[in-house]
Amino acid sequence: MSKTDLIEVKTRVSGQVIFVIAAFVVSLLLLSQIGTQTEWNDNARTIAAQPRLWPAIALAVMVVSFGLHWRLMRRRRPNGLDWIEVKRWVEPLEYLGWFIVYVLAVPRLGFLPMSLVLACALTWRLGYRSRTALILAALFAVAVTAIFKGFLGVNIPGGQIYDLLPDSIRSFFLVYL
Repeated sequence: MSKTDLIEVKTRVSGQVIFVIAAFVVSLLLLSQIGTQTEWNDNARTIAAQPRLWPAIALAVMVVSFGLHWRLMRRRRPNGLDWIEVKRWVEPLEYLGWFIVYVLAVPRLGFLPMSLVLACALTWRLGYRSRTALILAALFAVAVTAIFKGFLGVNIPGGQIYDLLPDSIRSFFLVYL
């Protein structure tokens, strides 16, 4: 077996153990909470009309399925390749963090300034560090602001920083930027 064949075989199942264990634990946790998160309706015509029934069945099937899958696996403990795969799964969460910071900062700093910062910072983070790439990112942020606030009339609250501006300029920033 060549080296590339060996890597392909190992990477096909890497992370599977951790995924199955995590899915089993989450399913078990959700099933344990079914009594507090759903209700039993005394006025239901049939058992099938109970709000608790179908979620409970689905979660029970998930617990049994993931439990059997874990039990029938050849290898039931994670190894180094599994943790490398998990790291690959977690990497995209960085961009969720970027977006959360953006959403939390827009009401304070304004839509246009934060769009400029986000576009340029993400462009830099993705490795496009030339002056042209950063200018294009800034132009993209301005275009998005113009489209959303100017043409589409999306009502995005102005940033608190706009309160520091003189009244005549402040109203322009609130409406268009």
